[in-house]
Parts: sequence; structure tokens; C-alpha cells
Amino acid sequence: MGNLWKQQGIPHKGWTTVNVYDVREDGQSEDETSYESCMMCGHEKIRYVHVVSHPDYGEELLVGCQCAEKLTGDYENPQRREKELKNRTTRRTNFISRTWKISAKGNEYINVDNHNILIKEDSTTHKFTVKIDDTWGKKHFDTTELAKIAAFKGIEYFKEKGEW
Repeated sequence: MGNLWKQQGIPHKGWTTVNVYDVREDGQSEDETSYESCMMCGHEKIRYVHVVSHPDYGEELLVGCQCAEKLTGDYENPQRREKELKNRTTRRTNFISRTWKISAKGNEYINVDNHNILIKEDSTTHKFTVKIDDTWGKKHFDTTELAKIAAFKGIEYFKEKGEW
């Protein structure tokens, strides 16, 4: 990828952040991660991707934090958004690595902020489901780790809705 900063017709100001995301999937190692390259400067191995758009440019660009700052003229929010994603990753890692208890029926569980999170194995399919308080998840997972990641996402979802 070239350097769009040097190309004619590419606006250098007035961009808006559409989204910011982490390319590393839940539970994925660094070696398995497919990193992005910054479409503006060409810097490789971008983990936290800032999606920006401009009314005078026909496509969204996937850029790194520094290019997002320059393009949007915002030198606080891109770093803040990356920090939020990094903090979420740390919280997820800590959540999964917690010591889970085993119930009388042999299921893993923990209590978080007066909420009960249970991972149950289906004896027929040998897949795992998640229960948060009285709500069963609809998805089934191949491993307890994937189920714990789903539980974490469920907790984050309830927190965002103000239901936690």
C-alpha cells in the first residue's frame, strides 16, 4: 500500500470516525492475527483499526491511530477509543482466567457483582452453553473458553444497556 498523504485528491482534513475495532478476535493469539495496514500512510501491523469517512471521498479508509488523529483533527478520542479497546481486552483476559468453581452438578460457575454466570455442557452434543442469572444463551460453544468469552460479551452487553 502506498502513502495516500502524498497523493493528489485525498482530503487531509475533515474526516469523521465511523468505527474503531480490534482485529484480534477473542481468544486469538498474536501469531494467528491478521493485522491491517494503514490505508493512509502504509504502516503495517495495525491492530486497532480506525474507520474514517469523508463527504468528498468515495470510500472509507482503515487507518491507524496517528493518521486518524490527523485526518479528523481530533487528538484525544482516537487514543481514548484505543485505550477502551485495550482495557476491554484486559478485562476479558482476566475474566476468563479467574478461578471458576464447580457446582454440585459439575458445571463451572462464578459470581460477579451479585450475578451468577454458569457454563453448562450438553451431555448429548458435548457443547457448552452460558447462563447469566436466569437467562440462557442461545448459542453453543465447542470449548469452555469460548463459552466464557461469550459470557464476558453478555456481561458487557448488559452493562452497556445499564442492566448490570
